[in-house]
Amino acid sequence: MNERAVFAEIFRLGTVSRPELARVTGLSKPTVAVALNNLVDAGLLRQVGMRAGPAGRSALLYEVRPEAGHVLAVDIGRAYVRVALADLVGEIVARKEEPSRGSHTGELVTQVTRLAEELAGMAGIARGDITLAVFGTPGIHDKETGSLNLAANLPGWEQRDSVAGLADVTGATYVVENDVDLAALGEATYGLGRGVRHFVYLSIGTGTGMGVVIDGRLYRGFRGAAGEIGYLPIGDGDPLLDQPESHRRGMFESVASAAGVVATAQRLGMTGAGTAKDVFDAARAGDPAARQAVDREIDHLSRALAGITAVLDPELVVLGGGVGGHAGDLLTGPVLDRLRHLVALRPPRIEVSTLGSDAVLRGALAVGLTGARDLVLDRAAAPGRTR
Repeated sequence: MNERAVFAEIFRLGTVSRPELARVTGLSKPTVAVALNNLVDAGLLRQVGMRAGPAGRSALLYEVRPEAGHVLAVDIGRAYVRVALADLVGEIVARKEEPSRGSHTGELVTQVTRLAEELAGMAGIARGDITLAVFGTPGIHDKETGSLNLAANLPGWEQRDSVAGLADVTGATYVVENDVDLAALGEATYGLGRGVRHFVYLSIGTGTGMGVVIDGRLYRGFRGAAGEIGYLPIGDGDPLLDQPESHRRGMFESVASAAGVVATAQRLGMTGAGTAKDVFDAARAGDPAARQAVDREIDHLSRALAGITAVLDPELVVLGGGVGGHAGDLLTGPVLDRLRHLVALRPPRIEVSTLGSDAVLRGALAVGLTGARDLVLDRAAAPGRTR
């Protein structure tokens, strides 16, 4: 317990002396000295010089050894796979991004394993030296069946034990989290959500999803499905709802996702609308059909956020995803204007994520670093450890 307390404070403070640690932990100096020696012997800390003190005294300085552990963060999307490798102090030492080679389990596991091997080589370690891997995926991880539910963009992952293949990526401990939940944690740790106790991260792209932070903590719900806003009953009357896919994707996602934006623009007479980006670029250029399609998107988002605000009362809404992140100039102002007429009190702030496509990776690193620090301490405290 003493070592954990000292280790946590060194992470928080960075480079620190024994007297400082005694002061912030409330432990005696001899107790702190024993903990420091044990942590140095275990390879978790290193001495980094001296700091002059009062009356000519000097104190040894300690910091965490970055190479004492490594975290692999993986963002598995339908179109891209993004991976990053960070040391124990959170410094990204290697990263890669490439188009997804396939959405089925075996193909993706093979691709991610190769990427993990390449990143480990770039960092000068073996793939087996990775302490913890965190995978961000669409849908909800069902730990009882080992499958992903509500992951329409990853066919095959809903099968029993499909997630178990991720254990082979590093052979180390691994965690599977919803990608939008991770994005919310990324915002809370590194982005616009820092210091904001009540906010939501709304991702609009290939799919739709929302990460909910209440009282500074991620809210998951009873079955981990909090934030599955694709199933909000918004968009009634849209022809897309008659398509078979709409039930699997949900009403709101059917009309508000990137595919929904494109389909709306095409129905309104826009030619050359192959992607949502095409629609938004055309709207900026003044195309009437594209501007009308964007207005429909604004309407869908406004009604969704009105419901979310009525229930959660967030201080901040962070927009992310391919649509939310890249069309913020067209969406934030008009959505806020409409919300003023839809909610009881002042609407929340609406801002575009500053993390962009890194939000999921950053969240995975935040989760992974906390877990990896506990793991290296557990291993250091195992029987037979040399002191």
